[in-house]
Amino acid sequence: MVLAIREAEKNLKNMAGGPFGACIVKNGKVLAAARNTVLKNDATCHAEINAIRIASKKLKDFDLSGCVIYSTTEPCPMCFSAIHWSRIGRIIYGTGISDAKRIGFNELDIADAKIKALGKSRIVLRKGFLRHECVRLLNAWNKLPSKQLY
Repeated sequence: MVLAIREAEKNLKNMAGGPFGACIVKNGKVLAAARNTVLKNDATCHAEINAIRIASKKLKDFDLSGCVIYSTTEPCPMCFSAIHWSRIGRIIYGTGISDAKRIGFNELDIADAKIKALGKSRIVLRKGFLRHECVRLLNAWNKLPSKQLY
């Protein structure tokens, strides 16, 4: 999660996307660390999607079974679906969708637990991991005068 947080912090300076980061690990080895780059004109470039792309390229496979994804904020429905389809088995995140929504992000208010239940996904969810540090990211972003919400 520390690597995901570091990635997200980069966007507090370069404004390539929101304060969101993700990291994919397999067998204790980091495969990918990425941040949100939506503001580079691609709405699909959430941190989780970018991390999945990097990890898949590294492994030369779409199947990321055995991997864990750490995300600074609960993955949105698009990202949850990509995580499910890439067969990542566990999502560990800091803040919730409601936290991002609270500072103005255009989030769909559908929790991962609900998507998991509706889709009968086997993904294991762990919320609130390093929550304080992840809330700090959102608060820092919220204080920026030049931030862009999407």
